[in-house]
Amino acid sequence: MDFSAELDTHNMLHKLQTFIGRYVLPYNPAWHQAVAQGDYPPPFLEDLKTLAKEEGLWNLFLPELKSEEPGTRLSHSAYAPLAEIMGKLPWAAEIFNCQAPDSGNMALLHQFGSDAQKKKWLTPLLNGEMRSAFAMSEPDVASSDPTNLQTSLRDDGESLVLNGRKWFITGAAHPHCKVLLVMCRNEGASSTEDSNCKHHQHSIVLVPVDTPGLDIVRNIPVVHHLAPEGHCEMVFRQVRVPKDHLLGQWGEGFTMGQLRLGPGRVHHCMRSLGQCELALSLAAERCLERETFGHHLSEYASVQEWLALSRIEIDQARLLILQVAWMLDQVGFDHSLLMAKVAAIKVVTARLQVRVVDRAMQIFGAMGLSPDTPLAYFWTWGRALQIMDGPDEVHLRTVARHELALARERKGASSDYFTTPAQMQRSVNIR
Repeated sequence: MDFSAELDTHNMLHKLQTFIGRYVLPYNPAWHQAVAQGDYPPPFLEDLKTLAKEEGLWNLFLPELKSEEPGTRLSHSAYAPLAEIMGKLPWAAEIFNCQAPDSGNMALLHQFGSDAQKKKWLTPLLNGEMRSAFAMSEPDVASSDPTNLQTSLRDDGESLVLNGRKWFITGAAHPHCKVLLVMCRNEGASSTEDSNCKHHQHSIVLVPVDTPGLDIVRNIPVVHHLAPEGHCEMVFRQVRVPKDHLLGQWGEGFTMGQLRLGPGRVHHCMRSLGQCELALSLAAERCLERETFGHHLSEYASVQEWLALSRIEIDQARLLILQVAWMLDQVGFDHSLLMAKVAAIKVVTARLQVRVVDRAMQIFGAMGLSPDTPLAYFWTWGRALQIMDGPDEVHLRTVARHELALARERKGASSDYFTTPAQMQRSVNIR
C-alpha cells in the first residue's frame, strides 16, 4: 500500500477544506436555526451546491463515472480523506452531492440500471436535483440477516406489487426524496437453509415516493435525535409499479445490496473519523481553558491519557480504513478478505466514535450534553452505528468466519511452533 497521496489528491483536499471554511462553516448557525424552525432544506443550500459544482467539488465518490457524467471520478483511496473532512459537519456532504444514502444508490443505478432508469433517476441524482432512499430494514424480523426480509414482491403479469413494512429508512423524509430502492422477498420464494438459494430470493425495486399505497408513517428519532432528512417507518399496501422498475435481475437483490456496502462503509467510516477528529480537537482546546481545583484539566494525568488514547485509536482506525479503500481500488468488493476487512472497519469505527466522543463530553462537562456543541449528536450517531448498517456482532461474525476459513486451509501448520515433549523427541529422532 502506497501512503504517498498524489498531488491532485492533495490539491483537492486543500480545495475542499478551503471551500468549507470560506463558504460552508459561516452558514452552520443558520442551518441549525432553519432546521429548528422547520425550514428544511434551508434555501441557501442550493446556492452552496451551485457554487460547489462551479468549483469542481461535485460527485467526488464514484470512480466509475463516464466522461459525460458530472463528477471527478476519484478513486476510493483519493476520496477517503475528503469524506473525513466532510464528516466534521454532517450536513455538508449534500453540498457536494456526496451524501448517504444517495451515493450508494447512485452506484447501484450506475452499475445495474437500465438506460430508462438511468435517465429517469440516475441523471437527476447525479445533478443533485433530487434525493433517494434505500429501504431495507424491517421491524418484524431481524434485519441483521438480510435473508430474513419479508416485504413481498409479486409479479402479477402487468406490474410488480409490493406489500410490507420498512423502518429506519434514512433520507425518506427529505422533501426532495423522489424514489426508494426497496429490497423485497420474491413471492413464492421458500425459506430454506440452502445459502445459495437464500441469497437469490430477493429483488430490488424502484418505487417513486408518490406511488399509491405507499405511506410514510413517521420519522423515528434516534436516541431522541430527530433527523430532518428522516429515519422513517413506511408501509407498502398493494403498491404497484411497472415491471421495468425492477433494478437489475430478478432474485439478485441480495447480491446488489452487498456490492453497495463496500464503498458505502468506507464513506461512513471516514465521515465518522472526521467527527472523532473534531471531538478530539474540541476536547484538547477545552482542557487548556477549563480549570478545576486550581489546575487546568490539561494538567491531570487522566485527561492526558484520554487525549493520548483518542489520538492513537483514531490513527489506528484511519490506517485500517485507508487499507480497505486501497484494496477496493485494487480488487473490488467481491473478495472474501476484503469483505472481512470492511466488516472490521465498521466495528472499529462505531466503537471508536463512542469512546472518543464520550471522553470529549466528559471534558466538556454539562455543555457536552447540550446542543451547544456537536458532541451529543456525534455520540448519538456513533452509538447508532453499532446497530445500523448491521450490528457489531454480525460484522464480528464475518471477521471470525474468515479467520476460521484460513485456519482450516493451513490446519496443522501452526503446530510446528509447539514445543511439547513429543515434538522434542521427534526432533531428536530426526537428528
